[in-house]
Amino acid sequence: MRHSSAYDATTALVASLRRVAMISLHTSPLDQPGTGDAGGMNVYVLELARRLAEKQVEVDVFTRATNSALPPVVDVSNGIRVHHVSAGPYEGLTKHELPAQLCVFAREVLRAEAYNSPGYYDVVHSHYWLSGQVGALARDRWGVPLIHTMHTMAKVKNAALAAGDTPEPMARLIGEEQVVAAADMLVANTEDEATQLVDLYDADPARVEVVHPGVSLATFRDVGMAGARARLGLPPEGHVITFVGRIQPLKAPDVMLRGVAELLARRPELRSSLTVAVVGGPSGSGLARPDSLVRLAEELGIDDLVRFVPPVRQEELVDWYAASTLVCVPSYNESFGLVAIEAQASGTPVVAAAVGGLTTAVRDGVSGLLVADHEPASYAAAFERVLLEPGLRDTLAAGAEAHAQQFGWARTADSMLSVYAKAQEKMRADVSGIAL
Repeated sequence: MRHSSAYDATTALVASLRRVAMISLHTSPLDQPGTGDAGGMNVYVLELARRLAEKQVEVDVFTRATNSALPPVVDVSNGIRVHHVSAGPYEGLTKHELPAQLCVFAREVLRAEAYNSPGYYDVVHSHYWLSGQVGALARDRWGVPLIHTMHTMAKVKNAALAAGDTPEPMARLIGEEQVVAAADMLVANTEDEATQLVDLYDADPARVEVVHPGVSLATFRDVGMAGARARLGLPPEGHVITFVGRIQPLKAPDVMLRGVAELLARRPELRSSLTVAVVGGPSGSGLARPDSLVRLAEELGIDDLVRFVPPVRQEELVDWYAASTLVCVPSYNESFGLVAIEAQASGTPVVAAAVGGLTTAVRDGVSGLLVADHEPASYAAAFERVLLEPGLRDTLAAGAEAHAQQFGWARTADSMLSVYAKAQEKMRADVSGIAL
């Protein structure tokens, strides 16, 4: 396995690539991130498609229709189309119920391609294991390589469950193993994830490439704390600690709230100048108790400080990042941690769990602080340092903005094109029996 670099010996193959079929079955790139099953993967699919289209590569994204009013095809922009595939009831299906709709979804995806001339798509890029199941079938039917991005892995999630969270079912573990075996190339977000694919799923190291996700550097930038706070109606002075993401045990917003309560127990004088923002909506197992975080804030005696905000568009989200003294990402597992990169690009340091991709997304002591466990006292200590240690917040803010500049989507797209070309080489070699 190696870290992919843009345009190498595969340049000629990259130049010949015309059209990509992306499969994002369980969540649409057009959905609002931060609620339901919509999150960083939605941003990933849409932003990658945009950068590929800028490079004259057309992208068709296939996703399951969740509303009868959705048009069959949406032209997002020049070179990008989203196909809403009817498969099962439009509403009410959980992610765990979707495997029963794989056959219907796959049939409709194959039918869409059949209306075009043979060889219409050059590669299939699937996202998440459900999409990978469909992608494997499309690969064999169309005779084009399958590139798969896991985004999250059941074996990794089950090894780091939050208290009271539900383990991923055996059907997903088996399904992921099947996709890993079927894919011509596997894309990992970080070196850590690449190692997990090899060690936990027996992936062939030669078929694993590391491509870091990106951030929209034009959108997420330092827009100024004072202006952002004024636009959001936040106090111009004092500290703001912010959580952004889906409200579910995996993302651990409760850890942040408990950390804030511990901080105030240590430093009660901060109460009058502290605001805590939770930007996002219930998701996954968090849907079973959608008001649990509100009740926790009341139990901790900090409900007067906490502002709950429903998911917002990127144009407003950048204000939440810029308005914050720090952004907290206390997840039990993250394949990368897009929120952490977005916050840093906006000039705000991050306090994050030292897990998974967050150890790549955040440079400990440079762009933020990494916390080794999920104890409230540990987060309280990190908050206290950023808020009160002279000069630290300014130093981390400068480091955060500089660190985020490495993760532009244009670089991600260049690297992904190289992976696509390598997958084409692999498939041709496999067909002719030549070992690469």
